[in-house]
Amino acid sequence: MKYLQLISKIFQNKDLRRKILFTAFIFFIFRVFAQVPVPGVDIVSLKRLFAQSQLLSLLDIFSGGTLANFSVMSLGLNPYINASIIMQLLQMVFPKLEELAKEGESGREKINQYTRFLTVPLASIQAFGIFILLRNSQIVASPTPLTLFSLVVSITTGTILLMWLGELITEKGVGNGISMIIFAGIVGRLPIGLFQQAAVFDPSQIRNIVIFAIMAIIVIVSIVFVTEGRRPIKVNYSRRGTQGPQAAIASYIPLRVNQAGVIPIIFAVSLILLPTTFSTFLETSPNVFIANLAQNIQRLFNPADILYNVVYFLLVIVFTYFYTTVAFNTKQISEMLMKQGGFLPGIRPGSSTKSYLDYVLLRITLFGAIFLGLIAILPSIGQSLTGVTTLLIGGTGLLIVVAVILETTKQIESQITMGDYDTLFKRRNLG
Repeated sequence: MKYLQLISKIFQNKDLRRKILFTAFIFFIFRVFAQVPVPGVDIVSLKRLFAQSQLLSLLDIFSGGTLANFSVMSLGLNPYINASIIMQLLQMVFPKLEELAKEGESGREKINQYTRFLTVPLASIQAFGIFILLRNSQIVASPTPLTLFSLVVSITTGTILLMWLGELITEKGVGNGISMIIFAGIVGRLPIGLFQQAAVFDPSQIRNIVIFAIMAIIVIVSIVFVTEGRRPIKVNYSRRGTQGPQAAIASYIPLRVNQAGVIPIIFAVSLILLPTTFSTFLETSPNVFIANLAQNIQRLFNPADILYNVVYFLLVIVFTYFYTTVAFNTKQISEMLMKQGGFLPGIRPGSSTKSYLDYVLLRITLFGAIFLGLIAILPSIGQSLTGVTTLLIGGTGLLIVVAVILETTKQIESQITMGDYDTLFKRRNLG
Protein backbone atom coordinates (compact mmCIF):
# COMPACT_ATOMS: atom_id res chain seq x y z
CA MET A 1 0.00 0.00 0.00
CA LYS A 2 2.88 2.32 0.83
CA TYR A 3 4.45 1.82 -2.60
CA LEU A 4 1.11 2.43 -4.35
CA GLN A 5 0.84 5.76 -2.54
CA LEU A 6 4.44 6.56 -3.50
CA ILE A 7 3.72 5.86 -7.19
CA SER A 8 0.57 7.99 -6.99
CA LYS A 9 2.52 10.91 -5.49
CA ILE A 10 5.21 10.57 -8.17
CA PHE A 11 2.69 11.12 -10.97
CA GLN A 12 1.05 13.97 -9.06
CA ASN A 13 4.38 15.79 -8.75
CA LYS A 14 4.86 17.53 -12.09
CA ASP A 15 8.58 18.23 -11.68
CA LEU A 16 9.37 14.68 -10.53
CA ARG A 17 7.27 13.19 -13.31
CA ARG A 18 9.21 15.23 -15.86
CA LYS A 19 12.55 14.03 -14.44
CA ILE A 20 11.49 10.38 -14.55
CA LEU A 21 10.29 10.66 -18.15
CA PHE A 22 13.55 12.40 -19.11
CA THR A 23 15.56 9.58 -17.48
CA ALA A 24 13.49 6.98 -19.35
CA PHE A 25 14.16 8.83 -22.62
CA ILE A 26 17.93 8.75 -21.97
CA PHE A 27 17.66 5.02 -21.22
CA PHE A 28 15.97 4.54 -24.60
CA ILE A 29 18.77 6.39 -26.42
CA PHE A 30 21.37 4.33 -24.56
CA ARG A 31 19.74 1.01 -25.48
CA VAL A 32 19.45 2.06 -29.15
CA PHE A 33 23.16 2.87 -29.41
CA ALA A 34 24.00 -0.30 -27.44
CA GLN A 35 22.62 -2.34 -30.34
CA VAL A 36 24.71 -0.60 -33.04
CA PRO A 37 27.64 -3.01 -33.64
CA VAL A 38 31.10 -2.17 -34.85
CA PRO A 39 31.53 -3.80 -38.30
CA GLY A 40 33.83 -6.74 -38.92
CA VAL A 41 33.10 -8.66 -35.69
CA ASP A 42 31.78 -12.23 -35.45
CA ILE A 43 29.03 -11.60 -32.88
CA VAL A 44 28.21 -15.31 -32.41
CA SER A 45 31.83 -16.17 -31.55
CA LEU A 46 32.05 -13.06 -29.37
CA LYS A 47 29.02 -14.09 -27.28
CA ARG A 48 30.47 -17.60 -26.96
CA LEU A 49 33.72 -16.12 -25.65
CA PHE A 50 31.87 -14.04 -23.05
CA ALA A 51 29.79 -17.04 -21.97
CA GLN A 52 33.00 -18.94 -21.22
CA SER A 53 34.69 -16.18 -19.22
CA GLN A 54 33.37 -14.81 -15.93
CA LEU A 55 35.93 -11.99 -16.08
CA LEU A 56 34.65 -10.76 -19.43
CA SER A 57 31.07 -11.18 -18.23
CA LEU A 58 31.89 -8.98 -15.22
CA LEU A 59 33.45 -6.34 -17.48
CA ASP A 60 30.31 -6.52 -19.59
CA ILE A 61 28.28 -5.68 -16.49
CA PHE A 62 30.27 -2.48 -15.92
CA SER A 63 29.95 -1.60 -19.61
CA GLY A 64 26.18 -1.70 -19.25
CA GLY A 65 25.81 -4.82 -21.40
CA THR A 66 27.36 -3.29 -24.53
CA LEU A 67 30.70 -5.11 -24.60
CA ALA A 68 29.20 -8.50 -25.51
CA ASN A 69 27.62 -6.88 -28.61
CA PHE A 70 30.84 -4.96 -29.41
CA SER A 71 28.72 -1.92 -30.14
CA VAL A 72 29.95 1.65 -30.50
CA MET A 73 29.49 1.85 -26.72
CA SER A 74 31.48 -1.33 -26.10
CA LEU A 75 33.60 0.16 -23.33
CA GLY A 76 30.62 1.64 -21.55
CA LEU A 77 31.69 3.86 -18.67
CA ASN A 78 34.77 1.81 -17.75
CA PRO A 79 37.26 4.50 -18.96
CA TYR A 80 35.38 7.20 -17.04
CA ILE A 81 35.30 5.07 -13.88
CA ASN A 82 39.02 4.35 -14.22
CA ALA A 83 39.73 8.05 -14.79
CA SER A 84 37.76 8.91 -11.65
CA ILE A 85 39.74 6.38 -9.63
CA ILE A 86 43.04 7.72 -10.98
CA MET A 87 42.04 11.30 -10.11
CA GLN A 88 41.18 10.25 -6.56
CA LEU A 89 44.56 8.58 -6.20
CA LEU A 90 46.35 11.61 -7.64
CA GLN A 91 44.73 13.78 -4.97
CA MET A 92 46.73 11.79 -2.41
CA VAL A 93 49.97 12.40 -4.32
CA PHE A 94 49.64 16.02 -5.47
CA PRO A 95 48.74 18.57 -2.76
CA LYS A 96 47.40 21.05 -5.35
CA LEU A 97 44.71 18.58 -6.45
CA GLU A 98 43.84 17.92 -2.81
CA GLU A 99 43.48 21.67 -2.19
CA LEU A 100 41.36 21.95 -5.34
CA ALA A 101 39.01 19.25 -4.05
CA LYS A 102 38.51 21.26 -0.84
CA GLU A 103 37.46 24.44 -2.70
CA GLY A 104 33.82 23.38 -2.84
CA GLU A 105 31.67 23.20 -5.95
CA SER A 106 34.10 25.08 -8.21
CA GLY A 107 36.98 22.81 -7.25
CA ARG A 108 34.97 19.66 -7.80
CA GLU A 109 33.88 20.95 -11.20
CA LYS A 110 37.52 21.44 -12.25
CA ILE A 111 38.41 17.93 -11.09
CA ASN A 112 35.43 16.57 -13.04
CA GLN A 113 36.73 18.42 -16.11
CA TYR A 114 40.18 16.86 -15.66
CA THR A 115 38.47 13.47 -15.31
CA ARG A 116 36.68 13.96 -18.64
CA PHE A 117 39.95 14.89 -20.35
CA LEU A 118 41.65 11.80 -18.91
CA THR A 119 38.78 9.59 -20.07
CA VAL A 120 39.58 10.20 -23.77
CA PRO A 121 43.10 8.66 -23.87
CA LEU A 122 42.05 5.86 -21.52
CA ALA A 123 39.11 5.01 -23.79
CA SER A 124 41.39 4.98 -26.84
CA ILE A 125 43.91 2.67 -25.16
CA GLN A 126 41.22 0.30 -23.92
CA ALA A 127 39.53 0.23 -27.33
CA PHE A 128 42.83 -0.79 -28.94
CA GLY A 129 43.42 -3.40 -26.20
CA ILE A 130 39.98 -4.94 -26.70
CA PHE A 131 40.65 -5.13 -30.43
CA ILE A 132 43.97 -6.96 -29.84
CA LEU A 133 42.25 -9.42 -27.48
CA LEU A 134 39.50 -10.18 -30.01
CA ARG A 135 42.00 -10.49 -32.85
CA ASN A 136 44.04 -13.04 -30.90
CA SER A 137 40.81 -14.93 -30.22
CA GLN A 138 40.13 -14.91 -34.00
CA ILE A 139 36.85 -13.06 -33.49
CA VAL A 140 37.86 -10.05 -35.56
CA ALA A 141 40.13 -9.96 -38.60
CA SER A 142 43.16 -7.67 -38.89
CA PRO A 143 41.91 -4.43 -40.50
CA THR A 144 43.80 -1.77 -42.40
CA PRO A 145 45.32 1.09 -40.37
CA LEU A 146 42.50 3.40 -41.47
CA THR A 147 39.83 0.88 -40.44
CA LEU A 148 41.53 0.35 -37.08
CA PHE A 149 41.70 4.12 -36.53
CA SER A 150 37.99 4.42 -37.34
CA LEU A 151 37.19 1.58 -34.93
CA VAL A 152 39.12 3.20 -32.06
CA VAL A 153 37.59 6.63 -32.75
CA SER A 154 34.06 5.16 -32.95
CA ILE A 155 34.35 3.32 -29.64
CA THR A 156 36.00 6.31 -27.92
CA THR A 157 33.23 8.60 -29.19
CA GLY A 158 30.64 6.15 -27.90
CA THR A 159 32.19 6.31 -24.44
CA ILE A 160 32.19 10.11 -24.45
CA LEU A 161 28.55 10.13 -25.61
CA LEU A 162 27.59 7.71 -22.84
CA MET A 163 29.42 9.85 -20.28
CA TRP A 164 27.47 12.89 -21.51
CA LEU A 165 24.17 10.98 -21.26
CA GLY A 166 25.03 10.05 -17.68
CA GLU A 167 25.74 13.67 -16.79
CA LEU A 168 22.41 14.70 -18.35
CA ILE A 169 20.63 12.24 -16.05
CA THR A 170 22.46 13.64 -13.04
CA GLU A 171 21.56 17.21 -14.04
CA LYS A 172 18.01 16.85 -15.34
CA GLY A 173 16.89 13.35 -14.40
CA VAL A 174 16.63 11.11 -11.34
CA GLY A 175 19.56 9.57 -9.50
CA ASN A 176 23.29 9.48 -10.22
CA GLY A 177 23.70 9.33 -13.99
CA ILE A 178 26.73 7.00 -14.09
CA SER A 179 25.10 4.50 -11.72
CA MET A 180 21.79 4.73 -13.57
CA ILE A 181 23.43 3.94 -16.93
CA ILE A 182 25.09 0.81 -15.50
CA PHE A 183 21.80 -0.08 -13.82
CA ALA A 184 19.95 0.26 -17.13
CA GLY A 185 22.46 -2.00 -18.86
CA ILE A 186 22.09 -4.74 -16.25
CA VAL A 187 18.30 -4.59 -16.05
CA GLY A 188 18.01 -4.35 -19.84
CA ARG A 189 19.67 -7.75 -20.18
CA LEU A 190 17.50 -9.51 -17.60
CA PRO A 191 14.65 -10.45 -19.97
CA ILE A 192 17.12 -11.96 -22.45
CA GLY A 193 18.81 -13.95 -19.69
CA LEU A 194 15.49 -15.25 -18.40
CA PHE A 195 14.32 -16.24 -21.88
CA GLN A 196 17.59 -18.05 -22.53
CA GLN A 197 17.27 -19.89 -19.22
CA ALA A 198 13.67 -20.84 -20.05
CA ALA A 199 14.67 -22.09 -23.51
CA VAL A 200 17.11 -24.63 -22.03
CA PHE A 201 14.91 -25.49 -19.04
CA ASP A 202 15.37 -29.03 -17.79
CA PRO A 203 12.81 -30.41 -15.27
CA SER A 204 15.60 -32.33 -13.55
CA GLN A 205 17.22 -28.99 -12.66
CA ILE A 206 14.26 -27.74 -10.57
CA ARG A 207 16.13 -28.41 -7.33
CA ASN A 208 19.12 -26.36 -8.49
CA ILE A 209 16.86 -23.53 -9.68
CA VAL A 210 15.14 -23.43 -6.27
CA ILE A 211 18.55 -23.26 -4.56
CA PHE A 212 19.51 -20.49 -6.98
CA ALA A 213 16.33 -18.52 -6.16
CA ILE A 214 16.93 -18.87 -2.41
CA MET A 215 20.53 -17.70 -2.84
CA ALA A 216 19.36 -14.70 -4.87
CA ILE A 217 16.86 -13.70 -2.14
CA ILE A 218 19.50 -14.08 0.59
CA VAL A 219 21.97 -12.00 -1.41
CA ILE A 220 19.43 -9.22 -2.02
CA VAL A 221 18.48 -9.06 1.67
CA SER A 222 22.16 -9.07 2.66
CA ILE A 223 23.00 -6.28 0.22
CA VAL A 224 20.17 -4.12 1.58
CA PHE A 225 21.28 -4.83 5.15
CA VAL A 226 24.94 -4.00 4.52
CA THR A 227 24.26 -1.01 2.23
CA GLU A 228 21.98 0.57 4.84
CA GLY A 229 24.27 -0.38 7.74
CA ARG A 230 25.62 2.55 9.73
CA ARG A 231 27.75 2.96 12.83
CA PRO A 232 26.80 6.36 14.28
CA ILE A 233 29.51 8.13 16.27
CA LYS A 234 28.22 10.82 18.59
CA VAL A 235 29.74 14.30 18.28
CA ASN A 236 29.12 17.14 20.72
CA TYR A 237 29.49 20.80 19.74
CA SER A 238 30.04 23.13 22.69
CA ARG A 239 28.32 26.52 22.46
CA ARG A 240 28.98 29.56 24.64
CA GLY A 241 26.28 32.14 25.25
CA THR A 242 26.39 35.64 26.74
CA GLN A 243 25.84 34.23 30.23
CA GLY A 244 28.39 31.41 30.17
CA PRO A 245 28.60 27.89 28.72
CA GLN A 246 25.45 26.32 27.38
CA ALA A 247 24.55 22.66 26.90
CA ALA A 248 26.42 20.89 24.11
CA ILE A 249 24.62 20.29 20.84
CA ALA A 250 24.80 16.62 19.80
CA SER A 251 25.30 15.35 16.28
CA TYR A 252 26.44 12.08 14.70
CA ILE A 253 28.99 10.87 12.14
CA PRO A 254 27.35 7.96 10.26
CA LEU A 255 30.13 5.52 9.37
CA ARG A 256 28.87 3.20 6.65
CA VAL A 257 29.64 -0.51 6.82
CA ASN A 258 30.28 -0.51 3.07
CA GLN A 259 32.06 2.80 2.71
CA ALA A 260 33.71 1.89 -0.61
CA GLY A 261 30.67 0.65 -2.55
CA VAL A 262 31.52 -1.47 -5.59
CA ILE A 263 34.86 0.30 -6.31
CA PRO A 264 37.06 -2.40 -4.63
CA ILE A 265 35.61 -5.05 -6.95
CA ILE A 266 36.48 -2.86 -9.96
CA PHE A 267 40.04 -2.47 -8.63
CA ALA A 268 40.38 -6.21 -8.01
CA VAL A 269 39.00 -7.14 -11.45
CA SER A 270 41.42 -4.76 -13.16
CA LEU A 271 44.38 -6.29 -11.34
CA ILE A 272 43.43 -9.97 -11.57
CA LEU A 273 42.69 -9.55 -15.26
CA LEU A 274 46.32 -8.60 -16.01
CA PRO A 275 47.88 -12.11 -15.80
CA THR A 276 45.29 -13.68 -18.10
CA THR A 277 45.45 -10.74 -20.50
CA PHE A 278 49.23 -10.92 -20.89
CA SER A 279 49.17 -14.71 -21.09
CA THR A 280 46.67 -14.45 -23.96
CA PHE A 281 49.22 -12.39 -25.90
CA LEU A 282 52.13 -14.73 -25.04
CA GLU A 283 50.53 -18.15 -25.55
CA THR A 284 51.20 -17.94 -29.32
CA SER A 285 54.87 -17.09 -28.77
CA PRO A 286 57.35 -19.20 -30.80
CA ASN A 287 59.37 -19.64 -27.60
CA VAL A 288 58.23 -22.93 -26.05
CA PHE A 289 59.03 -21.87 -22.47
CA ILE A 290 57.07 -18.61 -22.74
CA ALA A 291 54.12 -20.34 -24.43
CA ASN A 292 53.99 -23.02 -21.70
CA LEU A 293 54.30 -20.38 -18.98
CA ALA A 294 51.37 -18.44 -20.50
CA GLN A 295 49.24 -21.60 -20.60
CA ASN A 296 50.05 -22.38 -16.96
CA ILE A 297 49.08 -18.85 -15.93
CA GLN A 298 45.76 -19.18 -17.73
CA ARG A 299 45.13 -22.50 -16.02
CA LEU A 300 45.98 -21.15 -12.56
CA PHE A 301 43.82 -18.04 -13.03
CA ASN A 302 40.81 -19.93 -14.33
CA PRO A 303 37.70 -18.42 -12.65
CA ALA A 304 36.63 -21.94 -11.66
CA ASP A 305 39.95 -22.57 -9.90
CA ILE A 306 40.38 -22.19 -6.13
CA LEU A 307 43.55 -20.10 -6.43
CA TYR A 308 41.79 -17.54 -8.61
CA ASN A 309 38.89 -17.14 -6.16
CA VAL A 310 41.19 -16.92 -3.12
CA VAL A 311 43.35 -14.23 -4.76
CA TYR A 312 40.25 -12.38 -5.97
CA PHE A 313 38.71 -12.48 -2.48
CA LEU A 314 41.90 -11.18 -0.81
CA LEU A 315 42.34 -8.42 -3.41
CA VAL A 316 38.81 -7.17 -2.76
CA ILE A 317 39.51 -7.03 0.99
CA VAL A 318 42.79 -5.13 0.47
CA PHE A 319 41.24 -2.64 -1.94
CA THR A 320 38.23 -2.14 0.35
CA TYR A 321 40.53 -0.97 3.14
CA PHE A 322 42.56 1.11 0.71
CA TYR A 323 39.60 2.93 -0.82
CA THR A 324 37.90 3.40 2.56
CA THR A 325 40.95 5.27 3.84
CA VAL A 326 40.78 7.46 0.72
CA ALA A 327 37.03 8.12 0.94
CA PHE A 328 36.99 8.68 4.72
CA ASN A 329 40.10 10.57 5.80
CA THR A 330 40.08 10.36 9.59
CA LYS A 331 42.82 13.01 9.91
CA GLN A 332 40.75 15.56 7.98
CA ILE A 333 37.62 14.66 9.94
CA SER A 334 39.39 15.10 13.31
CA GLU A 335 40.89 18.45 12.21
CA MET A 336 37.52 19.68 10.96
CA LEU A 337 35.82 18.72 14.23
CA MET A 338 38.49 20.55 16.24
CA LYS A 339 38.09 23.71 14.13
CA GLN A 340 34.31 23.62 14.52
CA GLY A 341 34.45 23.06 18.27
CA GLY A 342 33.28 19.46 18.02
CA PHE A 343 34.50 16.55 20.13
CA LEU A 344 33.70 12.91 20.73
CA PRO A 345 32.43 12.20 24.28
CA GLY A 346 35.33 10.94 26.38
CA ILE A 347 37.88 11.44 23.56
CA ARG A 348 40.35 14.30 23.37
CA PRO A 349 40.29 16.40 20.17
CA GLY A 350 43.10 15.98 17.66
CA SER A 351 45.23 12.85 17.45
CA SER A 352 43.15 10.94 20.01
CA THR A 353 40.01 11.51 17.92
CA LYS A 354 41.84 10.32 14.81
CA SER A 355 43.04 7.16 16.59
CA TYR A 356 39.53 6.39 17.82
CA LEU A 357 38.00 6.90 14.36
CA ASP A 358 40.71 4.65 12.86
CA TYR A 359 39.91 1.96 15.43
CA VAL A 360 36.16 2.02 14.75
CA LEU A 361 36.64 2.25 10.98
CA LEU A 362 39.03 -0.72 11.01
CA ARG A 363 36.47 -2.95 12.71
CA ILE A 364 33.40 -2.08 10.66
CA THR A 365 35.35 -2.11 7.39
CA LEU A 366 36.42 -5.70 8.07
CA PHE A 367 32.80 -6.84 7.91
CA GLY A 368 32.14 -4.79 4.78
CA ALA A 369 35.34 -6.07 3.12
CA ILE A 370 34.50 -9.73 3.77
CA PHE A 371 30.98 -9.12 2.46
CA LEU A 372 32.29 -7.55 -0.78
CA GLY A 373 34.76 -10.41 -1.18
CA LEU A 374 31.97 -12.97 -0.92
CA ILE A 375 29.87 -10.98 -3.38
CA ALA A 376 32.79 -10.97 -5.84
CA ILE A 377 33.28 -14.76 -5.82
CA LEU A 378 29.55 -15.51 -5.57
CA PRO A 379 29.22 -16.49 -9.28
CA SER A 380 31.75 -19.29 -8.80
CA ILE A 381 30.05 -20.45 -5.60
CA GLY A 382 26.60 -20.33 -7.17
CA GLN A 383 27.70 -22.15 -10.30
CA SER A 384 29.41 -24.92 -8.32
CA LEU A 385 26.33 -25.41 -6.11
CA THR A 386 23.56 -25.15 -8.68
CA GLY A 387 25.04 -25.32 -12.17
CA VAL A 388 22.81 -22.36 -13.07
CA THR A 389 24.61 -19.52 -14.87
CA THR A 390 22.60 -16.36 -15.45
CA LEU A 391 22.93 -12.66 -14.71
CA LEU A 392 20.75 -12.88 -11.61
CA ILE A 393 23.39 -14.86 -9.72
CA GLY A 394 25.99 -12.21 -10.42
CA GLY A 395 26.63 -10.77 -6.98
CA THR A 396 28.26 -7.63 -8.37
CA GLY A 397 25.30 -7.00 -10.65
CA LEU A 398 22.88 -7.43 -7.76
CA LEU A 399 24.99 -5.13 -5.60
CA ILE A 400 24.80 -2.38 -8.23
CA VAL A 401 21.08 -2.85 -8.90
CA VAL A 402 20.03 -2.89 -5.24
CA ALA A 403 22.29 0.04 -4.30
CA VAL A 404 20.98 2.16 -7.19
CA ILE A 405 17.35 1.32 -6.37
CA LEU A 406 17.83 2.25 -2.70
CA GLU A 407 19.61 5.51 -3.51
CA THR A 408 17.13 6.53 -6.22
CA THR A 409 14.14 5.70 -4.01
CA LYS A 410 15.55 7.92 -1.25
CA GLN A 411 16.03 10.77 -3.72
CA ILE A 412 12.48 10.40 -5.03
CA GLU A 413 11.03 10.33 -1.50
CA SER A 414 13.00 13.44 -0.53
CA GLN A 415 11.71 15.31 -3.59
CA ILE A 416 8.15 14.24 -2.79
CA THR A 417 8.60 15.47 0.78
CA MET A 418 9.91 18.81 -0.49
CA GLY A 419 6.90 19.04 -2.81
CA ASP A 420 4.55 18.38 0.13
CA TYR A 421 6.25 21.13 2.14
CA ASP A 422 5.95 23.57 -0.80
CA THR A 423 2.24 22.76 -1.17
CA LEU A 424 1.64 23.21 2.56
CA PHE A 425 3.55 26.54 2.54
CA LYS A 426 1.49 27.85 -0.39
CA ARG A 427 -1.76 26.88 1.30
CA ARG A 428 -0.77 28.71 4.47
CA ASN A 429 0.15 31.84 2.51
CA LEU A 430 -3.17 31.73 0.65
CA GLY A 431 -5.00 31.19 3.92
